[in-house]
Amino acid sequence: MNLDPKAFVEEFLRIVMIPDPQSARAFMAPDVQIRFTGARVMHDIAECSAFNAGRYRWVKKRFERTDVVQGANDNEAIVYNIGTLYGEWPDGTPFAGNRYVDRYVVRQGKIVEMEVWNDSAERMLLRAGLCEPWSLPQ
Repeated sequence: MNLDPKAFVEEFLRIVMIPDPQSARAFMAPDVQIRFTGARVMHDIAECSAFNAGRYRWVKKRFERTDVVQGANDNEAIVYNIGTLYGEWPDGTPFAGNRYVDRYVVRQGKIVEMEVWNDSAERMLLRAGLCEPWSLPQ
C-alpha cells in the first residue's frame, strides 16, 4: 500500500465527498464488492453517488475515528471508519448527527470490499411520521 490503511481509507473518503468518483475509482479494485445501506449491492462508486443524490440534497461525513483491525499486514487490512453524517434532505432541511459505520477490506493497495451502514432510513421514517420519536443527537 502506498499509504497506511487508515490514511488510505480517509483519503478515499475525502475524494468521495468532493464528489469525484473518477479519482475515487483509483482506490478500488475493478471487481470491488459494495454493499450500501439497506443491503443494496453496487459495483461502482458512481452508483453510490447516484444513490446519495436521490436521498440527500448533499451529504458529508464527519469522521470520529478510523480503526485498522489487528492483524493487518502489507497485503490486507480491514478498516472501519465511524462517524456522523451531516447535510440536507432533498427538501433542504438540514440534518446532523446521523451515525454511520463503513467497513473496508483493502487488499494489495485497493479496496476490494466496502460496506456502508447509517441511520438515514430511521430518520426518514421519523420525518414521515412512521415511527415513534426518540432523542436525536444535535
